[in-house]
Amino acid sequence: MSGDEITRPEPAPLPRRQAPRVSRRRALTEGAAATLAAAGALSPVLFAGCSVGLPKREPPEVLVGLLNSQTGPMAISSTSLRDIELHAFEQINAAGGILGRKIDPRAPDPRSRPDLFAKRARELLDKGAVALFGCWTSTSRKAVLPIVEEFKKLLFYPVQYEGNESSRYVVYGGTLPNQQIFPTLDWMTSAAGGSRKRIFLVGSDYVFPRTANLIAKKYLAAKGLKPMGEAYVELGDRDFTAVVKKILASGADSVLNTVNGDSNLGLFAALSDAKVDPDKLPVVSTSVAEDELRSLLPKQVRGHYAAGCYFQTLDSEENRKWIEGFRREFGYDRVTGDPMEPQWCLVHLWKKAVEKAGSFETEAVRQAFRDGLEFAGPGGPVRLDPKTQHTNKFFRMGRIRTDRQFDIVYALEAPIEPDPYPQIAFPGWGVDWTKDGVTRGAEVDINGNV
Repeated sequence: MSGDEITRPEPAPLPRRQAPRVSRRRALTEGAAATLAAAGALSPVLFAGCSVGLPKREPPEVLVGLLNSQTGPMAISSTSLRDIELHAFEQINAAGGILGRKIDPRAPDPRSRPDLFAKRARELLDKGAVALFGCWTSTSRKAVLPIVEEFKKLLFYPVQYEGNESSRYVVYGGTLPNQQIFPTLDWMTSAAGGSRKRIFLVGSDYVFPRTANLIAKKYLAAKGLKPMGEAYVELGDRDFTAVVKKILASGADSVLNTVNGDSNLGLFAALSDAKVDPDKLPVVSTSVAEDELRSLLPKQVRGHYAAGCYFQTLDSEENRKWIEGFRREFGYDRVTGDPMEPQWCLVHLWKKAVEKAGSFETEAVRQAFRDGLEFAGPGGPVRLDPKTQHTNKFFRMGRIRTDRQFDIVYALEAPIEPDPYPQIAFPGWGVDWTKDGVTRGAEVDINGNV
């Protein structure tokens, strides 16, 4: 057997679980929903007078929207977000739902297109969705942002992002630069990370990589360091030949990678073709997890690193139970990773907030945030900060193994509190949703100019 071949156990036969499968099927198609809508439209005519004198009853199900690309360049990452959301809601429904009502998740495909994210969000909210879960890229989140603000409904966003944003209608569950980029750079430049101070920045050409690298440059400057160079490619582009030549010519001793989606296949293929040795020129990725590794050849990525809040190899009983439950439902070849774990936590934080509020109404739910909700997630305890509507995060560094998993080689013991506006990059900015909301400072452009 070569080093790139992996033997997976045959999945055990699963018991029939009809109710969850119906729920999942309904989330993925609109046919059943259309039939029910038609029946609802006819019922006043067919059954007129049958309910005279009876008290008005609330509908038995509560609609939520799942916005995750199932096709296009982001499908490699975001399809599993849809699956973990469905898994969470199926478990919630099996336990009786929320406030005695079942959750009806709908998951139309935005196809990795920002315009379709906005369109799908509006369609879901027009149909009565009480909250939305998902989005991956900051471009898709920013496309949905004005829609949720117009409808005054909450979006629960699970992916690491650049900060420099805060909305009363978004709950951010992914890592911020102060929770991921800063500790990554600290580790890379320390003895533990090889004292690598000649760092090259490579990313996809959109909001997150550009802004994250702006913040990274500010942070490095405070250490007396300057990147050896930076390069960007369009999201979905897989030709990194010129980029790798630029990296090698720069004299860099490490790479901070903010490339997203299936473009990572092209990046690591080009690095492998150039015979880049990860012991001499390691790549540290912010957006590569176990799901992406399923599509990457082990010989191309082993020895490189990824920074995240969660890895499947985390040794805890809570994590083992979570992995087993997900695989039992979706297949024993499936993996868990970051940001699947944050999205799982966000669903349960929303459930806690709704139950505490006794209502699905947005403002009642937001009021329930004020005491700082907590949830025991697979990656450790998670707390929702009511001031920023972000969560605290653990920081872990993983090194890629031959079996497409990670060895956790470094971790901070305590979680890091969220700071969406680090003063090193956004002086004067801040947010406190328990008081006056966003405090504005000087505007900073993508090049760091005030």
